[in-house]
Amino acid sequence: MAQMVAMPVAHSLSLICNWTKSNPLTRNTVALPPTNAPSKQSLSIRCARVGGVEIPSNKRIEYSLQYIHGIGRTRARQILVDLQMENKITKDMAEEELIILRDEVSKYMIEGDLRRFNALAIKRLKEIQCYRGVRHIQGLPCRGQRTKNNCRTLKGKKIAIAGKKKVSK
Repeated sequence: MAQMVAMPVAHSLSLICNWTKSNPLTRNTVALPPTNAPSKQSLSIRCARVGGVEIPSNKRIEYSLQYIHGIGRTRARQILVDLQMENKITKDMAEEELIILRDEVSKYMIEGDLRRFNALAIKRLKEIQCYRGVRHIQGLPCRGQRTKNNCRTLKGKKIAIAGKKKVSK
């Protein structure tokens, strides 16, 4: 194993290796080019975590909150009104404001709880075999849309029927 490590693998690797026979201590050392140490900057929030979701820091709060499942435009605006908070860019928010925002968002049913609630509601409809439940089972729209031409999202890709030909007049 030690022999494989000491042997240069690529041509570029052999250029940076110091193979001097004079000093046995520096024989198998690798000289790497000097790296610039990252300059120390102040700690900045890259992404704020609200409701279990990392919301973008370069957008205004109203639009950042919409990245959370269950919060749309209306609810995001309502949260800002309830908190009497100005709609500033997320990265400019103080930590205290983020804590207050997290507390307000936690009052709503969002993310996993909302997805679970909707899945259980659909499961209940399927179990009682009502019209909407049957349409969910069949993978068809359940709100009265026409299905002759559209609803490709639910029905899937078109399937050609063998032997069916168009009649020409």
